[in-house]
Order: sequence, then C-alpha cells, then structure tokens
Amino acid sequence: MSDPTPHPAEPANEAQPPLNQADAPTEAPAAPLDPLAAAQAEIAVLQAKAAELQDQYVRGQAEVQNARRRADDEVSKARKFALESFADSLLPVVDSLEAGLAVKTATPDQIREGAEATLRQLTSALERNKVIAINPAAGTKFDPAQHQAISVVPAEQEANTIVAVLQKGYLIAERVLRPALVTVTAPK
Repeated sequence: MSDPTPHPAEPANEAQPPLNQADAPTEAPAAPLDPLAAAQAEIAVLQAKAAELQDQYVRGQAEVQNARRRADDEVSKARKFALESFADSLLPVVDSLEAGLAVKTATPDQIREGAEATLRQLTSALERNKVIAINPAAGTKFDPAQHQAISVVPAEQEANTIVAVLQKGYLIAERVLRPALVTVTAPK
C-alpha cells in the first residue's frame, strides 16, 4: 500500500504552474547595501528640508516686518488726519471771526451777537471732536478726577460740594484735558 502523503525529501506537487509576475508577492525595494550612501542620501533630504524651512522663516520675518511697517504708517496717517479733521472743523470759526473784524461800523450789540454766534460755532466744533466742557452746577459733589479746588469756603450746603466754577474744564474722549477750577465748601 502506498502512502498518499509526500515525504519531506520529495517535492510536494511538481505539477503546480509557476507564479505569474502579477501573482508574485511585492517586496520592498532592497535598501542600499552601502551605509555611507544611505547616510548621504538622508543628509541630502534633511538639507533640502532645512533649506525649505529657512526660506519659510525668512519669508515670515519679511511678512512680519511689512505688517509692522504698514501698521505704523496707518497709525501715522490716523494721527495726521485726526488733526486735519479737527482743524477743518475750526475753519468756520476763523471765518466768522475774520468777517466780524472786517465790519468797521458795527454796534456793540452787533459785536456781542457775532461773538455769541462764533462761540456757538466753536463749542459745536469742539463737541463734534469729542471735546466736552466740564461745568459742574453749584451743589455738585467735588470730584478730584475732574475738578481742581482753588479755595475752600464756608457755605450753607453739604461739605465737599462745589460752590462756584471759576473756569470750565474740558474732557477729550472721556479723558480730562483740563480740570474745572472750582471753589468748594469747607468740611463742617
């Protein structure tokens, strides 16, 4: 009786067809056998990457400098044009003053009326540019952030309140440009 299992010394099945190229398992390309060549190739890749990163860094630095310069230019222009806008709003006041001075035969009432109209123009121009008067009413609580006490007087009102305004103060965009000069009541 014959044994159907092949012996290790015998080929298993000699009638199998050979593998096609498409059926052959794919293997990774063999690494270079020379370690020096492999290291040099790796160095070349790393140098290319370093050059690319250096280029990106230089471009980034240039972009930051350009952005900084543009921002400085914009701030400079904003300051320049802010002053230009303020000066432009004062030109009608100058025109009114010049027109009033050109009249040689004006009566005192006409001069007063012209001065009041010019003051209204000036006040309006200041308010348009966020310059607001600080003119506290009598009896208002003294605020050292906006008022400067010139004198302290005894009065029949609450202590540390304003008795009189000697000179108006002014705010510019909610910042004190000049405090109001005031007289305040003495503590009791």
